[in-house]
Amino acid sequence: MLRQRFVLDTTALTDLQAREKLGKDNVCEGMKESLDLIAGARLNLGISCYVPFPSVYKELQEFAQNNSCDKDVIAKIDTWLVKKSPDRYNVQIPSKVFHEYVSHMRERINKGMVIAEETIWDASTECLLTNTKAETRKDIGFDIEKRVIGGHIGKFRNKYRSALRYGILDSAPDIDVLILAKELDAAVVASDFGIQKWAEELGVRFVPANTFPMILKEYLRHGDSSVHDDYENE
Repeated sequence: MLRQRFVLDTTALTDLQAREKLGKDNVCEGMKESLDLIAGARLNLGISCYVPFPSVYKELQEFAQNNSCDKDVIAKIDTWLVKKSPDRYNVQIPSKVFHEYVSHMRERINKGMVIAEETIWDASTECLLTNTKAETRKDIGFDIEKRVIGGHIGKFRNKYRSALRYGILDSAPDIDVLILAKELDAAVVASDFGIQKWAEELGVRFVPANTFPMILKEYLRHGDSSVHDDYENE
């Protein structure tokens, strides 16, 4: 029987929906419960969960520390997650994927430019039409900045982030997760739509983070301790 492997993105352990399904109120308890499930799956079924090193491993460590998780969570991360650097030199990825990625990025950049142009136009037009009770030119500038331009800039930032970041790979850890999964023929676990989209492009199995704990529970519920002998050792 082939051994199951999973490569975890940071969101695999921090996803809010997964935490709610586990019945945990805070992120530290949710991480601890997920790591306990990973420990049980590894000891009883030979299932291995990897994290790219140092990128995703560092993110998990910092996330746990920033949320004041106790040392037990840090210890579980070190104990039950297999840390491995992705082979960035020898893992082969079809050139078609990068061609589509470049085209996709160009489309997103153009979309962001259009949004910026529309926002600037709206702000400028409204500035010209705005009536103020200011007594000096300085007061007029301040009033326009706070009441008109500020509101448009806020909307612009939200739209710009949505246009450029949703559904794309925007960090080195994201790419490391995909490369390592490709290298190990493993499934990716994440809640990031960009990772999901490009996992499909690369032919890598994808598991939503909010279902991963339930999948491990199902494995453990149906698993038999004797099955462990059929799996390879680390």
